[in-house]
Amino acid sequence: MTSLLYRLGKFCARHHWIVIVAWIVIVVALAGWVKSSGGMVASNSVDLPNTPSNSATKLLTAKLPALLKPTSSIVVHSADKGPLTSPANSAAIAAAVAAAKKSPEVEEVVSPLPPSTASQAAGALVSADQKTALIQVTLTPKYAIPTAVEANNIVNRIEQPLTAAGLESAADGDLGAVAVDPNAAYLSFAIGIAAALIVLLLTFGSAVTMLLPIITAMFGVVVGTIVITLLSHISSVPSSVGALGGMIGLGVGIDYSLFVLSRHREQLADGMDITESIGRSVATSGAAVLFAGTTVVIALCSLAIAGIPIVAQLGYLSAIFVITAILSALTLLPAVLGLLGKRYDALRLPWLHRRSSVAIDHDQSGWARWAKGIARHPWPPLLAAIAILAVIAVPTTKMIFGQIDTAAGSKDSQATKAYNLNSAGFGEGSNGPILIVVKLKEDGSDAAALAKLEKAIAADPDVLAPPAPPLYSADRSTAVITVIPKSAPPSDATQALVDRLRVLAPQDLAATGQVAYIGGQTAAFIDIAEEIKKKLPISILIVVALSFLLLMVAFRSVLVPLQAAFMNLLGVAAAYGMLVAVFQWGWGTGLIGLDGSVPIVSFVPLMMFAILFGLSMDYEVFLVTHIQEEYESGTDNETAVVRGLSRSARVITSAALIMVCVFLGFVTDPDPTTKQFGLGLAFAVAIDATIVRCVLVPALMVIVGKRNWWLPKWLTKILPKGSIEGTGFFRELDAKQKAQGQQT
Repeated sequence: MTSLLYRLGKFCARHHWIVIVAWIVIVVALAGWVKSSGGMVASNSVDLPNTPSNSATKLLTAKLPALLKPTSSIVVHSADKGPLTSPANSAAIAAAVAAAKKSPEVEEVVSPLPPSTASQAAGALVSADQKTALIQVTLTPKYAIPTAVEANNIVNRIEQPLTAAGLESAADGDLGAVAVDPNAAYLSFAIGIAAALIVLLLTFGSAVTMLLPIITAMFGVVVGTIVITLLSHISSVPSSVGALGGMIGLGVGIDYSLFVLSRHREQLADGMDITESIGRSVATSGAAVLFAGTTVVIALCSLAIAGIPIVAQLGYLSAIFVITAILSALTLLPAVLGLLGKRYDALRLPWLHRRSSVAIDHDQSGWARWAKGIARHPWPPLLAAIAILAVIAVPTTKMIFGQIDTAAGSKDSQATKAYNLNSAGFGEGSNGPILIVVKLKEDGSDAAALAKLEKAIAADPDVLAPPAPPLYSADRSTAVITVIPKSAPPSDATQALVDRLRVLAPQDLAATGQVAYIGGQTAAFIDIAEEIKKKLPISILIVVALSFLLLMVAFRSVLVPLQAAFMNLLGVAAAYGMLVAVFQWGWGTGLIGLDGSVPIVSFVPLMMFAILFGLSMDYEVFLVTHIQEEYESGTDNETAVVRGLSRSARVITSAALIMVCVFLGFVTDPDPTTKQFGLGLAFAVAIDATIVRCVLVPALMVIVGKRNWWLPKWLTKILPKGSIEGTGFFRELDAKQKAQGQQT
């Protein structure tokens, strides 16, 4: 692999125009393909196989498919304009309905006036006080989940006559979820990139060098985005994967390029030839990038083992962004460096001129003094670091998996406005109705049992009102009873109600031979949370085991990967603790644009674990590779740790700071789930690159001593020989070049 990467790096450097033009052609061709085939066709299904909610969905699909169409509502509210049934308000609503029907993206519209239950599974379309009403809108399959621009156009068209009449209105469902400021997503990227540019400028002191990691990372993100857009036409793609994948792709893309670029700069400062330096940078730091990136990909793809479709989809689609980031760092960056030659460090800032152009003496740097301090007294910093992480991790024991809380979003967003208007008119529970899907007897002798069930449901203290009459399938073989809880969808009371209904419905129908399933999105999220609670330990074990094996092969050691696994688990636990404190307990949520506490979305911890365990390998590999290289050169263990940390800490902390900035940029996204990913990943990377890599790892490796590199004899015979950065290969190459009289 070292030889292959070495030749790849030199090829890209020598034939830079071919590689650069190839990347541009690929991007343009893929973009043209997307334009001709249409934009992303997202699917936000939270259905989970072999669960009660899934059984309900299957029965509805077969007998009442209209109820499963992605329907959104325009919630209309009259604050001081009288009842919506008044002539003036009725005329405004009629105009809004007419505007909806004229929209080419709309397949069906159900007007609340006159009152209708044509396709309303959740009950009445007009509130009891006649102050709130719902205009139901079903989009055509092509626009089932529209883009932000399309959604805004649809909503604005419908809302125009309502606004003119002085009525409040907002869209819920998929239409409201994407009807946000089209620039909101770009703002998150822009903030992250701007912060990364500042860090890179201070790190390198050159405007040209500063731009290189950004350019290569953006190429990777663009290609990744185009690929998942194309995949959305043949596979299920959640709408949130664009923000999540872009966040990961931008962060790792900049990091990977930074590792390769830093090695290239150091080698040029030592007088190495440009092409030779690029080849060696790709073969050494590039190999570490390939190894760490592969670990991230494996960790993300291993989420499929959990058997939860939406989690598996988010995992393998996010992995695509990591793959494109690796390819960009190993091919496009070397080509650009080959094109620039010595000009890669041009446009230097005067006050950073010396820092950017003179080789760094790592043995006399601040990080060397830090490493020597830890090496002299390893136990106090080790215990202090463990204590800090353990305290931060304490709230993890109180973590409760919840579901997406629309009410927690930005108050200016369509979805949050619609949630609040809906709650005021129909009750909070109307935002997450519970569906009881009943499979009826063929002889139709079960009306009495259904009536008994409805009466029992109405008597439950957490049900808002007696359910509306059941909706029947055309062949009268299936009935649907809609239950409106008093409490909000993510609340504990609603979950308790679902649990009671799952006991009550089968009991009341058992005597007649009917079968009942509890479904709807609220029940589906509860099922997912329960399944993730069961699968999280298994998923953690699988990812840890895979990472352990990969590190054992890479470093030919048992204790190094064992230490890494323990410290990574401790770091992830601390990140979970922060999530609980901020989101579940509501500490400081106002600072990130949320109103009070927010449930931790059930799949966020599972996704975070895979991402963080993979990303932590970047810094583990980069640090331990330098330590191992020093140790194998003949230095003692303590000196190897000190010199390895002093050589790698500056790059690790700079790379981590960039990734933290990128992730924090996504905290500005209006979606609470994206905020959880952004803040959680930023915090985790920050503590991993500082407390874990710059304190825990060196302290523990000093304490363990030369046993760091212990490997049983029977494993020595099994494991392949070699190193990530190919030190043996370059020793032979240097000897050969020296013999030939070549200067490297």
